[in-house]
Formats: sequence, C-alpha cells, structure tokens
Amino acid sequence: MVKCPRCGYENSSTAVYCDNCAYLLTDSEGNRIDNSPRVSSWNISFAKKIVIVLGIIVIAMLLFSFIYNNTQPSHEDSLNLITDNGTVHKTASYPYKAVIEYEGSWGAKMGDPNYLVSEDGYGTKSFVLDCAAWDRVSISAQKYDYGEGELHVKLLRNGEVVAENSTTNVTGAVVVNYN
Repeated sequence: MVKCPRCGYENSSTAVYCDNCAYLLTDSEGNRIDNSPRVSSWNISFAKKIVIVLGIIVIAMLLFSFIYNNTQPSHEDSLNLITDNGTVHKTASYPYKAVIEYEGSWGAKMGDPNYLVSEDGYGTKSFVLDCAAWDRVSISAQKYDYGEGELHVKLLRNGEVVAENSTTNVTGAVVVNYN
C-alpha cells in the first residue's frame, strides 16, 4: 500500500496516481513510483521469431532481385558502345550486313570466322549477319557459273560500307575480312 502525501489516502501498491485526488505518487525518498508493468520486447515464441527473421530475409531478397533486374541494361543497350568522350554510340542488334552483287550464280560463306553460314544465290542479295559489333566478320564468295561479270562483295556496319572487294576473273573468289 502507498499512502498519498497530499490527502493521505491509502492506494494500492500498483497505483501511479492517487485514487482519491489524482496526485502523482512518490516513494519515501521523493522518487516517482513507477508501477507500470514491464513489457518484454521479445515476449513472443521462438517459432514466431524464426518466421519474422525468415520473412525479413525473403523481403530483402525480393527487393534485391527487383533492384538488380531493373538496373541491368537491356539486350539492345548492351550492344551500345561508350566512346572515349562518354557519348553512347547506339548500334543495331546485328549491325553487320553483307551485300553480294553478281549477275549470275554464286556461293558464299559469311559471319563470324568460327561460325560461318553458307548461302547460295543468283543476282544481287543482302544478308544480315548474326554478329555483334565487336565480332570479327569474314565473307568469302565465289562465282559458280564461270561468268565474265564482276563479283562485288560489300560489308556494311550500321548502313556504312566498312570493307569491300571484287573480281572479274571467271573462276573468281572474293574474300572480305573486318575487325
């Protein structure tokens, strides 16, 4: 029991204020009586603690995954080149194009030298090469009909001619290498 110093009313030992006059109760030394119940900050079961920690880990992993995926360049952006002065030179996904000009039948192998693609044709044709901007590119073309016309091969990168070669030999073959 705690006696109120103002009115003398006998209050319960858990009372903070006097039940009679609402005076703030203090102990014999003048210190405020703190009768508030102690609450443990971890007054939950061990299983609930594990669930909470796992939930935080899952949320952190999802947040990391979201941030990682949204900060990666797209396939299209990854083919761009950054120049010395910091500007971005945008390129096409497949920037190389082969143009074979001949008024007859011909055969060609073209693309990355390690993965050449064979094509046969007649007359002028163009092909988009499955090569990235940093790949080496090779084109090897030959006349099939032993004609006297000119076999002309051009390699274009983003629409501009970067290499070309031609022959008028009847059994002529032309090779173009770039990069």
